[in-house]
Amino acid sequence: MKLAKCSIVILQWTLGLVVLIEAGLLAFSSPEIRSFHKAGLPDAVRLVLAWGEILGAVVFLIPRTVVLGGWILIVVFLAASGVHLLHGMWNVGMLLIYVAAAYAVMTNRAVRA
Repeated sequence: MKLAKCSIVILQWTLGLVVLIEAGLLAFSSPEIRSFHKAGLPDAVRLVLAWGEILGAVVFLIPRTVVLGGWILIVVFLAASGVHLLHGMWNVGMLLIYVAAAYAVMTNRAVRA
């Protein structure tokens, strides 16, 4: 496997697994649920973001559907960034890095296809 291809596969799996774990915590972890409630956000927003990330991450990890999964993740990350910003939470840097990583994997896969 060429080094560039290997690095994209590593980025794909790292992003997919990290997002899957974090989304699982957002969906099911009591401290995360309490934190979300303290921010004054409805439970439905937490569940839509968490399940959107889970769906996107799973689809992103499948080689044939990586581009679709990447688009799902980008939409969810941008929506989460919007929710953060609308509530005065300026810590969206990691979400933007996730968007860039998903886009890098997607475009690399699309070029090779």
